[in-house]
Amino acid sequence: MAIDRRRFLCQAGTLGAVAFVTPGAFAEELSRTPWQTEGPFYPDRMPLDVDNDLLIINDATTPAVGEITHLTGRVTDVSGRPVENAQVEIWQVDSNGAYIHTDAPRINRRDRNFQGFGRFETGATGEYRFRTIKPVRYSGARAAHIHFAINRNGRRVLTTQMYVKGNPDNERDSIFRRSGRASRDLLSVAFKPLPGSEIGELTANFDIVIGKTPEDREEGRRGWLW
Repeated sequence: MAIDRRRFLCQAGTLGAVAFVTPGAFAEELSRTPWQTEGPFYPDRMPLDVDNDLLIINDATTPAVGEITHLTGRVTDVSGRPVENAQVEIWQVDSNGAYIHTDAPRINRRDRNFQGFGRFETGATGEYRFRTIKPVRYSGARAAHIHFAINRNGRRVLTTQMYVKGNPDNERDSIFRRSGRASRDLLSVAFKPLPGSEIGELTANFDIVIGKTPEDREEGRRGWLW
C-alpha cells in the first residue's frame, strides 16, 4: 500500500478556494453543528506526532491498518463566513477499537502505527483536511464515530462527533439517538470511494458551523458522559 505522506501534507496546505462556496452567499443562517460530549478518552498523553496525517507517525514506513479516508470540510459561522485560524482537532479509535488513552479499553491491542489524534489550522477559506481511517465500532453500545473539537484563540468553541451515514449501529447508539432527527442528519457523513484510487481509499466531507452565543457553550456542558 503506497502512502505518500509528503505529498499529502503539501496538498493539505494548498487546497484551492475555488472548491468552496463563496462567503456571504447564504440568504438564511446555517444550522449550527450540534454539540456532543467529549467523552472520557481525549488523549491524556499526546502522541509524538499531532499533524493531520494519522496514518503515518513521523517518518515511519509502516502505515496504520484500516480503510484510508481523506476527511475534509470547512469551518464557517452561521452566516457562511469562513473561520480562519481555527484549530480543528480529531481523535478516534484505531482498527482494533482502541483510543490512545492509558485507561481506554483494548489499549493492549492498540495499533502502534495509528496516530489516533490530529490537528489542523484552517486557512482563509476555513478548510481543513485529515488523512485517517474510516471509524469502526467502539466497545459497548457506541457506533463508529470521530470526535471533533474546534478551538479559537486558545478557547474551545465546539465539541462534537461525526458518524457514518447509513450505519445500522447509529440507531442503537444512545448519544446519537438523543440528538434529535435534525441533529442526527447534520452529524451523519457519507463515506464514498475516492475516484481513481487503486487501493480503495475513501472520501468524507464534514462541514462545521460554529455558533456565537453563550447558549451554545452551555449546551456543550450538558453533554452526556460517554
